[in-house]
Amino acid sequence: MVYRTLDNLGRTVEVPATAEEDHPYFDREDREAYTSYYQQNGYVVVRGAIDLSTCDAANDAFDKEVYTSRDFIYRQTTARAERNAFTPTGFVINPILNVQSVDPIRYPAFRECGLKVLTAPGVQEICRNLLGEPGKIVQSMYFQGNPSTWPHQDTYYLDSSRLGSMTAAWIATEDIKPGAGRFFVCPGSHKTDMARNGGDFDIAFNHDRYKTLIKDVMLSHQMHVVAPALRKGDVLFWHAATIHGSLPTSEPTSSRRSFTTHWIPESTELMQFQARIRPMKYEDVNGAKVARPKDLAKLQNRVILWLATRFPASFSLAKKIAIKLLLR
Repeated sequence: MVYRTLDNLGRTVEVPATAEEDHPYFDREDREAYTSYYQQNGYVVVRGAIDLSTCDAANDAFDKEVYTSRDFIYRQTTARAERNAFTPTGFVINPILNVQSVDPIRYPAFRECGLKVLTAPGVQEICRNLLGEPGKIVQSMYFQGNPSTWPHQDTYYLDSSRLGSMTAAWIATEDIKPGAGRFFVCPGSHKTDMARNGGDFDIAFNHDRYKTLIKDVMLSHQMHVVAPALRKGDVLFWHAATIHGSLPTSEPTSSRRSFTTHWIPESTELMQFQARIRPMKYEDVNGAKVARPKDLAKLQNRVILWLATRFPASFSLAKKIAIKLLLR
């Protein structure tokens, strides 16, 4: 059965209602096939990459520790520390940023179980095949509700020092219903040249121009939107330059519990805003190298969090100015 909804440009799109009706996907054993598909299309879906019990444990830990919390946590949408915000139907709408760095005292099970999802053997194996070498994690997120993420390329914000070699994974920890705000990609968009971060399109003061540019490119190149039907344990991998986002929610009673994680080749460093290499320290977690930005296990980061929540406007302005100076 085909499910009709609107994309972020207001166009009617058809998405598969169930995984059984979906477009091409692959199993973990199909190494050559999924690698070739990824290189050609800028994304690929691999079924059953993560054990279902691992997904359930992470969701349960979120419900018990994070959902009921009234503390400040760094969020993906704004990159600021915020309290939980909820949809009218009760889902947390502001996604968690960097699960591996959340407070280990307040959220110990979520931090540990989330890392088991992010570093699952299947995810590591597929990333290694797509990257051509072992990868290391530089960022992660957790979603319950859908913030309806605008179309964008990851490389504009972060990438490997070998631009275009980063890969990312959207990991479904429940069956994602068609109206829950599914993750979407524009197949082949990783081959389209785009404006770099800086000048009239810098993230500090001209972010809206970049968002408009992406939509204009999607329309002028007649890019179509694909929103695969992921089941619990399935993973969608995409290229750093692939245009992607999440569709608007049309079924507000449905959640879209999922993790996102960004991997760069082990031999490279993290590139921010296509302008600055940021050296990171990595820890071995379940056999994978994991960076912990703003790790709240460390006292200095807890102090920074306290200051940022007391003086949010000042912190935000200082961050914008610093980025603008970087991107001159």
